[in-house]
Amino acid sequence: MASQDTDLRQRLGNEVSAESNVDERCASCNRNLNQPDGVTLNRNGSNISEWSFDNDVEKDSTFMRIREAAQRVRSDFVEQLDDRLGQLLDGFMDELDKTADKESQSNAKTKRHHPLEAKVFVPRESLLTQLLVNKNIQTIYNIFVAILIVFMLNNIVSEIIETGSFAFDFKLIRWCFGKFPIVMWTWCMMMLWTMAIVFATFQYWARHRHHLQHKVPDVVWLVCYIASQVIFLVYPIHVIVINNLPPASSIVITAEQTRLMMKMHAFVRENVPRALEWTPPKDEANSTSPRNGVIHNQRSAAVDDIKKTTTEDRPCPDFSQFLYFLFAPTLIYRDSYPMTPKVRWDVVRTNLAQVLGCLFYTYYIFDSYCVPVFRNFGKEKLTLENITLCVFGCMLPGTLMLILAFFAILHSWLNAHAEMLRFADRQFYKDWWNSKSFSNYYRSWNVVVHDWLYSYVYRDCQLVGLGRGASMVIVFLISAIFHEYIIILAMQFFYPVLFVMFGCIGLCFLFLTEKGASRSWNVFFWVSLFIGNGLLMCLYSQEWFARKNCAIEVTTWWDYITPLSWYCNVTE
Repeated sequence: MASQDTDLRQRLGNEVSAESNVDERCASCNRNLNQPDGVTLNRNGSNISEWSFDNDVEKDSTFMRIREAAQRVRSDFVEQLDDRLGQLLDGFMDELDKTADKESQSNAKTKRHHPLEAKVFVPRESLLTQLLVNKNIQTIYNIFVAILIVFMLNNIVSEIIETGSFAFDFKLIRWCFGKFPIVMWTWCMMMLWTMAIVFATFQYWARHRHHLQHKVPDVVWLVCYIASQVIFLVYPIHVIVINNLPPASSIVITAEQTRLMMKMHAFVRENVPRALEWTPPKDEANSTSPRNGVIHNQRSAAVDDIKKTTTEDRPCPDFSQFLYFLFAPTLIYRDSYPMTPKVRWDVVRTNLAQVLGCLFYTYYIFDSYCVPVFRNFGKEKLTLENITLCVFGCMLPGTLMLILAFFAILHSWLNAHAEMLRFADRQFYKDWWNSKSFSNYYRSWNVVVHDWLYSYVYRDCQLVGLGRGASMVIVFLISAIFHEYIIILAMQFFYPVLFVMFGCIGLCFLFLTEKGASRSWNVFFWVSLFIGNGLLMCLYSQEWFARKNCAIEVTTWWDYITPLSWYCNVTE
C-alpha cells in the first residue's frame, strides 16, 4: 500500500513537470510568434507584465507610506530634541548668568582698584630687527652707513687740505665725555646705595614687620624710603655741580640716576602689596620658644623648604631677582621674565658697534652743521632774521640727531643688554614713524618709559580716583620735568624750552591730533617734529654760546635761571 502511494505521487509529479514544460514551451512560442518582446501569456492567456506592474505599484505605495511615517517620526523626534536642548541651554545660560553676577559682585572692588591691564612680557624681537631682514630696509640702513663714511672722508680731506696732515682727534667727543672716572665712581656709589640701602631696608621691613619685638609703624618706613630717594636725588647733583662735569658726562649720571630711581620705585611699588598680605607661618613664630626649640626649628626648616619653591609665598624677592632687574632693559618689575635659550655674542658686538657708529655720526653732524653756526653767537649782533634762519637751518640736523639717538639707545644699546641678559621681550619701541597723532607717538616712541608712566603713575592716579584727563596731565608734567632736569644739569643753566614744548605744546597737540586718521596727519606729525627739533637745537645752542661769549659775569642763582641769549648783543 505504501509502495502504491509512492508510485502515485511520482506519476503526479512527472505529469506536473511535463505540464510545466509544455506551458514554458507554449509561452516561448507565443512570445516569438504573436507578442512583442517583453510580453508573455500565462496558461489562461492573461498578460503577465500587467500583473507585475500592479505588484510594483503596490510595493511603491507601501514604500512611500513607510517613508512618510519615518519622516513624521523623524520630525517629531527632532522637534522634541530641539525643545529639550533649548530647555537645557536656557537653564545653563541662567546658571552662567547667576555665576557671572556673583563673580562680578565679589570682584567689584578689585575691578575698581585695577581698571587697567598690567604689562605682560612675551618673547618678541624689536621692530627694526624684524624690518632689517627685508633687503629694501637693509638698503636704507646701508645708505645711512654710506653717509657716515662720506662725513668721515669729508673731515679727513678738509683737514688734509687745510693743515697738510690728518689725525683722528675728536676733541669735541673727548671734551663732552671728560672727567669720566668721576662718572664711573658716582655710578658705583649709586648702585651701592640702591642695593645696600634700598633693597636691604625693604627686605628687612617686609620680613620683620609682623614681629612684635621689631614692631615699627609702616609710616616710619615710608618716611625712610622717601628720605633715601631724596638723598639719592641730591648726591649726583652735588657731584655734577662741584666737579663742573661736561654735558655728556652729566647726561650719563642724571640718566642713570633717573633710571635707578624709577627701578627702585617699581620694585617697591610691586612688592609692597605682597609684603602687606604676607603673614609668617605659625611654626616660625613658635620656633623661638625654648621649650619647643628643636621640634619647632625642624618644622620651621621644613616649612621654609616648601616656601622656597614658590616666590609668591615670600614677602620679598631674592637679591638675585632684584639684581637682574637692575640691569634688565625694562622699568617694570617682575619676579621672572621670558628668556632666550642662549646669548648670541655676534648680536651683542653688532649692536655695540652701532652705538659707536651713531656716536660718531652725531659728532660729525654737530661739528659740521651746528658749531660753525653758533660759534660766534654773542660776539656779533643778533637780529630776528638771523634767529629765523638759525631755526630753519637746525631743523634737518636736529631731526637727524634725534633719529640717531633713538637708534643708538632705544634699539642698539637696549638690544645689546637684552641679548647679554637673555631678556626675550625686546619691544622697546613701536612704529612711531607711522604715527598720525601725537598720542600714538608718545606711546610708541619709548615703550620702556611709557610702560613705567602708565603702570606707576597713570594707573595709580586712576586708583586714587582721578579722571583720565587729570591723570594724563600728571603723566606729562612728570615726564617733562625729568626731561628738563637732565637738560638743566647737562647745560648747567635753566632754560625751559623742552619743558614748554613737551609739557605744554605737546599736551595741546595730543588733543589736537587725537582723531587723525588720514595720511596728511602723518605729514603734519613729521613737519611738527622737524620744527620742534630745530627750535630745541637752535635755542639751547644759542644760550650755551651766549654764556661762553657774552661779557656777563654769572655769579648768582638768578643768573643761572635767566636766559642770557635774550639780551646779549640783540638788535631790533
